[in-house]
Formats: sequence, C-alpha cells, structure tokens
Amino acid sequence: MINKHMKHHAFTLIELIFVIVIMGIIGKFGTEFLAKAYESFIFSKINNNLQEKTSSSIEFISKRLEHRIKQSLMAYNPTTATYNPLNDLGLTDDNATVLEWIGTDIDGFRGTTTPLWSGILDLNESNTTQLISLGTSTGATNAQIRSLSNNTADINDSAIYFLTAALASTNPWGFTGAIVDQNKTLHPIRSGMNANELVPRGTNFLAGQEAFEFYKLTWTAYAVELGDYNDTTHIGNLYLYYNYRPWDGETYAANGTKVLLAENINTFRYRAAGSLVKIQICAKSPLTGEEYALCKEKTIY
Repeated sequence: MINKHMKHHAFTLIELIFVIVIMGIIGKFGTEFLAKAYESFIFSKINNNLQEKTSSSIEFISKRLEHRIKQSLMAYNPTTATYNPLNDLGLTDDNATVLEWIGTDIDGFRGTTTPLWSGILDLNESNTTQLISLGTSTGATNAQIRSLSNNTADINDSAIYFLTAALASTNPWGFTGAIVDQNKTLHPIRSGMNANELVPRGTNFLAGQEAFEFYKLTWTAYAVELGDYNDTTHIGNLYLYYNYRPWDGETYAANGTKVLLAENINTFRYRAAGSLVKIQICAKSPLTGEEYALCKEKTIY
C-alpha cells in the first residue's frame, strides 16, 4: 500500500547558495588561520633553537673567562696578525674576530680533596732558581695536566703568574713570541726534584726579578674565533681553541685543540671595562628567508 502523505524534500537554491558562501568563507579564513598557525610554529621553533644556541655558547665561554688572568685578555686581528690588550671601553675593530686569554689551572687548584698546587710560595726557602710551593704536589698536578691535555702537555710546559706583579712593557704573555727569559709577567716553569719544587725555565731565571708569595699556575691559553664567515649570508661558525701555550711560541691556529661551539653565528663581539669583560653572541637562522637573528650577551667579572 502506497503512503500518499510521504514527501521528498531537497535544498532550495537559496539554501545551496548560502551553504556555498559559508564554505567559501570558512575555506578562505580557515586556510589563512592554518598558515598563520604553521608560520607561528616555525618561528617559535627557530627562536627556541637560537635561544638555546646563543645561551649555551655564551655560558660555555663565560665559565672559562671566569678563571682567566684578567690582564691577559687580547683582541687578535687575523688579517693584520696584530694583538691589542683588551683593557678599555672601546669595541675592537671589525676584523679583530678572535678573543684570547691565559686561563688559570682551576681544575688543579680545586683538586679532589685538597688543591694539587697551593698558589703559595715560601719566599724564605725559595731563590732565583728554585721556588718552593707549600702544599703543592707536582706529581699530581702533572698527571692532571696530562689528562686534560690528552697527554700532549705536562707541568714542564706550564707557567706561573705572580698576582701582584707589574705588567712587562712588551710581550708579557707570549702572544707575540715565545718567552725565553724571566723578564716578563708570565714565568715558564718546570717541576724540580722535590714534590713542592718549581724551577723557572729559560735564561736568567729570576735573577734581578721580584718574586711574590701568591701565584697562579697555567698550562693553556684560550681563544674564541668567529671563523668560516660568509660575507654573503653573514654567518660563520664559533670555535673554541685550547691546549696551546703562547709562552712557548705556540698559537691557537697551529697548535690549539679546536672545538665547534655553534654554527650559523652572525656576530661575536667583546669589550672590557677594567676587570669586567662583556661578550655578545648573535645567531642567525638560514631557514626563514629573512634577516632574523637573536642575540645574547653577558658580563663576566
């Protein structure tokens, strides 16, 4: 039996037009919304990556700068092969892309339970050819330096710096040539016959020079370089060099151990004011197709 009251309904033309208009509006703005959301995600990811890169690099460098001999900071210009002490407020020239300094042996000074070297001389027992360092174990210090330098250096390659000594007028640290006598601020030394004995190396020993009670020991210099710089993209790589000894005529490029700190670095700048040094690192992303860089800076006492 056929139900005569049954009817079939369909969309009217107005309803169809209305649906099409609504779908068009949703399609237009929905696509834009998704595009904006994706763009926001990409920039957020890039920003986080740049934050992590600059923060980790600047912390890595600052930890080593904390234990520098403060007067040893040098700005090096690889183009002209010139050094300038970093001791004023002015920024270095644009080509001085390398920061160098002498680092004290903080690992040996901390030791495990006691310091491996004490940083104190017995001036009554010391003389021009023999420095007696109370509480020092040259054997333990030697083993520590060999371990940290991958067996390429030991205490016989090290040097000491008297804390109250005046700066020598020329070449006080060895950055411009090896130190071959003791008329400098830094004094190359080696171990003596006894566990607490340090012997000045080179000629003249400490004859005619002042020795002071407190000293710091060093076995390596450090250099930070913005290398592989591309003048078109304005980015390069940031490198740390260590395990080289300027007082023995070594340079960071020829003798240092090279460590990559970060890629795609746009800027590495530094300046000093008295005993403070300020560093700035800017990282740039090559993914955005735009000039976008993020900078971090830190001041180290």
